[in-house]
Amino acid sequence: MVLTVVLAVLAAFANAAGSVLQRAGARKQPRGDGLSVGVLRALVTTPVWVLGVATMLAGFVLQAAALATGPIVLVQPIMVAELAFTLVLSGPVFHTRLRGRDWVAAVGMAASVGVLLFALAPGGGDPRRVPALVWLLGCTVTVACVALLVVAGRRNSHAHHAAFLGTAAGLWFGFTAVLMAGVTAALTAGGVPALFKAWQTYAMVVAGPTGFFLLQTALRAGRLVAAQPGLVLANPLVALGWGLVVFGEHVRGGPWIAVELVAAAALAGCTVLLAGSPLLRDEDPARQPA
Repeated sequence: MVLTVVLAVLAAFANAAGSVLQRAGARKQPRGDGLSVGVLRALVTTPVWVLGVATMLAGFVLQAAALATGPIVLVQPIMVAELAFTLVLSGPVFHTRLRGRDWVAAVGMAASVGVLLFALAPGGGDPRRVPALVWLLGCTVTVACVALLVVAGRRNSHAHHAAFLGTAAGLWFGFTAVLMAGVTAALTAGGVPALFKAWQTYAMVVAGPTGFFLLQTALRAGRLVAAQPGLVLANPLVALGWGLVVFGEHVRGGPWIAVELVAAAALAGCTVLLAGSPLLRDEDPARQPA
């Protein structure tokens, strides 16, 4: 479990670094609602954006390693730490300083995640034992929720647009983690041959670029402060639902439910507080150093 936690924390840090670096590169391009071929070509020639993509890929590998050693209900809540890491890393990139409120929220987030995981004490579950029909139903519901968020985002203002797309990207990344859990379970049980026999492997080939597209669209749609809360919080919610309902993972009930609810509420409050930090308000690219 210690190894799982360490790998998940490193994955959250890498994702945060990748998000900040990609935002630093994306804001140099004209703001818009989509990710056209021309914009993508310009981004590929931006070194800081390319470094951000490479860092996020490293986070993807670390997350896969974490899922191979522990349950998804344990791994994904730790990924919420990405927002706190984003806040800290935004300082040197966007040339701003952390305030007392930011530190309190960051420490509160870390404490909330620790208490939540201690109260949940997740364990068990096996993606290999999930029937194909249940997999199909879960995938359909998740994809439909993401599609509704994307449609809702395109019908709202720029600020809400970024928030909806950030939430859609967060749901999709949580769904990708679900597929990743299926892949790692197959790999652990049957080795490389089982990896190529698992349908989740090929689903990830489609899910990976789709999530990348959603993230880039959200980052270009508005401020990082608008996209980041949904991006971070939606991920563990998807994992929690899939882990408990589909994979059969178990958590502690009874009196522990009250502790879990309080910790979850504190986590959400700290996330909202962090998201409102001026450190994430890179609203005027012309005023920022290159």
